[in-house]
Amino acid sequence: MNNFVCKLDSMTSKTVEPTFWVIAGAALVDSINPCAIAVLLILLTALLAQNDKRKVMKLGLVFTLSIFIAYFLLGVGLLGVVNLTGLAGPLHKIIGFLAIIIGLLNIKDYFRYGAGGFVMEIPRSWRPRLKVLLNGVTSVPAVFAIGFVVTLFELPCTGGPYLFVLGLLSQHIDWYQIVPILLFYNLVFILPLVIITFLIYLGYSTTEKADKWKDKNIRYLHLIAGVIMVALGVWVFIA
Repeated sequence: MNNFVCKLDSMTSKTVEPTFWVIAGAALVDSINPCAIAVLLILLTALLAQNDKRKVMKLGLVFTLSIFIAYFLLGVGLLGVVNLTGLAGPLHKIIGFLAIIIGLLNIKDYFRYGAGGFVMEIPRSWRPRLKVLLNGVTSVPAVFAIGFVVTLFELPCTGGPYLFVLGLLSQHIDWYQIVPILLFYNLVFILPLVIITFLIYLGYSTTEKADKWKDKNIRYLHLIAGVIMVALGVWVFIA
C-alpha cells in the first residue's frame, strides 16, 4: 500500500521543464491569434478617422502597453491562485490535455471554419460592443483603461496558450524566475500589435489592408496555432 502511495505521489508531482522553445512557441500562438489583431484594428480605424497619424501611433502603442501590463498581471494573479489552492501538482497532465483540445479546435477552423457553430476567436456577438467601446476612445488614460477591459474580452480566445505556460510555471519555478519568463512571453505576444501600429503609422499599410490580410489568412493562422498547440500538448505527456 505504501509503495502504491509513493508511486501515485511521484506521478502527480512530476514536473515538466518549461524550455525556451516551449515558452516561445506558446507565445507565438498567442501573438498570431486573430482576436488581439482584430481589436487593435478596430481601435486604429477609429483613430484614423481623426486624421492624426502621430496620435494613431501614440494611442496604438499605449493600447498595446496596456494589454501587455494587464496580461502580465493576470498571469501573476492566476499563478498566485494556483499556488494558494495547491493545484500545481496535478496540473501538468491537465494543461497537456487542454493544449491538445485547443489545438484540435484551431485545426478544425482551418478545415471547416466555424464548424460546430463557433470559432476560436472573440464571439461575433461581442464585436459590435467592442466597436462602440473603442470608437469613443481618444485620450491616453481612456485607451490605457480600455486595454485592461479588452484583455478580459480577449481572454476566452487568447487564454489557452497562456494558461498552458502558467500551468508549466506553477510546477516548480520560483518567482524570481517566473517574472522574466512572463515578461518575455508577453513581449512576444504584443510584437505583432507593435509591428502593425508602426506599419500603419509609416504608411506601409492601412487598417483596411491589414484587416483584409487577416481575413484572407485567418484559416492559416488557426492551422499554425493548432499544430503548435497539439505539439506542445503531446510534449507535456512524453517529456
